Amino acid sequence: MGAGKTTVGKMLAPKINFGFVDMDSEIELISDLTISEIFKIHGERYFRDLETGVLKDISQKSDQVVSTGGGIVIKEENWEIMKSSGKTIYLKASIETLFNRVKHKTTRPLLDVEDPFETAKELLESREPLYEKSDLIIDREGLEPDEVAEAIIKEIRS
Repeated sequence: MGAGKTTVGKMLAPKINFGFVDMDSEIELISDLTISEIFKIHGERYFRDLETGVLKDISQKSDQVVSTGGGIVIKEENWEIMKSSGKTIYLKASIETLFNRVKHKTTRPLLDVEDPFETAKELLESREPLYEKSDLIIDREGLEPDEVAEAIIKEIRS
């Protein structure tokens, strides 16, 4: 949430001659609802199941950079799909950096609460051990998106 997965992914994909897929956009396309609407109408569990279905479909194709939502890691099934279909990359940043990037966005249903910073902090703390299972961890603190993309290329080619 706020790590720049989509921005970095869009920059990375053409540099390595891959396609780019944003999972949230795919989910919105097939459901004809925004992510926020899905959460409001159907709830988080429905969204997570939809997310897994889209991930299964996307994983059937090769040579693509996929930007997932930050919560994709909470289902073990998703990890199995991701690990079997490519490299997983964690774009690591501090909670302050992440929150500053998303605090003004109205498209974050999990942060539509009384204390969004505390909620974001709790989400990161609960998910970070899962993110750490990634094949590659890039500390993106202080880096511009193009620098993050270059760091990923350097790591995957070494």
